[in-house]
Amino acid sequence: MSAAPHGSDEPDTVAMPVATTGGQPGIFAPGRRVLTSGIVLIITIVAFEALAVATILPLVEADLGDLHLYGWVFSAFFLGNLVGIVVAGQAADRTPLVIPFAGGVALFAAGLALAATAPSMRVLVLARALQGLGAGALPAVAYVCIGRAYPPEQRPRLFALLSTAWVLPSLVGPAAAGFVGEAIGWRWVFAGLLPLVLAFGAVVAGTLRRIVTPGGGAVATVSVRDAVLVAGAGAAVLAGLGAEPWWLATSLLFVGLAVGLPAFRRLTPPGTLRLAEGLPAAIGLRGLLTFAFFAADAYVPFTLATVRGVSPGVAGLALTAAALSWTAGSWIQARQVHRSGPRSLVRVGFVVLSGATLAFAIVFLPAVPPALGLPLWGLGGLAMGLAYSPLSLTVLGSAPRGGEGTATAALQLADTLGVALGTGTSGAVITWATAAGWDRSLGLVLVFASAAAVAALGAVLVARLPCRVPLEDAVTG
Repeated sequence: MSAAPHGSDEPDTVAMPVATTGGQPGIFAPGRRVLTSGIVLIITIVAFEALAVATILPLVEADLGDLHLYGWVFSAFFLGNLVGIVVAGQAADRTPLVIPFAGGVALFAAGLALAATAPSMRVLVLARALQGLGAGALPAVAYVCIGRAYPPEQRPRLFALLSTAWVLPSLVGPAAAGFVGEAIGWRWVFAGLLPLVLAFGAVVAGTLRRIVTPGGGAVATVSVRDAVLVAGAGAAVLAGLGAEPWWLATSLLFVGLAVGLPAFRRLTPPGTLRLAEGLPAAIGLRGLLTFAFFAADAYVPFTLATVRGVSPGVAGLALTAAALSWTAGSWIQARQVHRSGPRSLVRVGFVVLSGATLAFAIVFLPAVPPALGLPLWGLGGLAMGLAYSPLSLTVLGSAPRGGEGTATAALQLADTLGVALGTGTSGAVITWATAAGWDRSLGLVLVFASAAAVAALGAVLVARLPCRVPLEDAVTG
């Protein structure tokens, strides 16, 4: 079945395309414009939340203390995301998309309410885990929409559009969050997002009812139990990285790896851990990419605010620069990916990310204006724009019909696990540095150097990606 023809009203349903010819309606054609707008709203919600939290967290830490839990505010969100993504991806292959989406919105809203009233950093970490559990459904649902309702040659434009959804939040989000946090308190940032989430959720839910859940699709192989095991194992690994004494740290690391690796294997295509060529490599590289970027990104505003003394609002502008350049890079890849192929674009992205992360470290020098950190981290965002979407396109082009939820859940699983481990590892590095009596700046320099090394490793491993984006959807079986 194809989408409704040009000139018709919005269809009752939107089914998977069966052809990839140029005759398919565009992403804003009458039969798709509400759906496209709804997907963009989903990403806008995620963007506002991510940029606001990263901007105000230095204020939160100054109020609640517990610097050793700073990284956990990010990691808890993404560990919760792991479970939410898997649950939503599995549900998307079996139930109407509106069901996992509505559940995700409800949990995300509850997490915002708890964060707004958190009396301690530990409660805030718990609230962020709840937000992550709900938010995991949002990108998972969006990816399934793209896989089912748009032909392959239109997906690069749609992924570029999703990056554009970060533009408005990146322009007003950090400055607004910084102003609200300093003027009336950081709690109002969470409280202010709550009505937006509920309003956007109501709009998007109406569009999702139009998406067909195909019968006879691939049987989901993921399980909620394994998702919980991966999230718990990730938490154990991160706790072990910062634990004392040594025997407790070693025990936590051993248990985390022993439990988490087998569960991760069951949740992802065979060969993902060793980056086997094709689909497994695309999923594994996505984890490396997000690890490298967010390990540094979480501490960019913190560095500018606490080391160089700029206001949280100004420090948050570095995130604005990264989001805008991410959007620019995504539009560049949309024009080039079918010419150059995913391998070359992802390699360039990893190389630029490694260089940008290392270059950002010069803002620690007193003689360097802190404002230089904004364009430097903008290069990091550009790198992500070039590399991120080609990996998504590779996965979608290889996914079996009716199994888009399972395939994209595996991609999002690696994606969010990379973020959680990246931010958590950076927090552990700072904890080690503090415990050793080192200056805080030295610990932050080690964070950026480690992130750059991971990006450099990714640049080497991209040889396992296909040279060209698969244009035809794989058939089941």
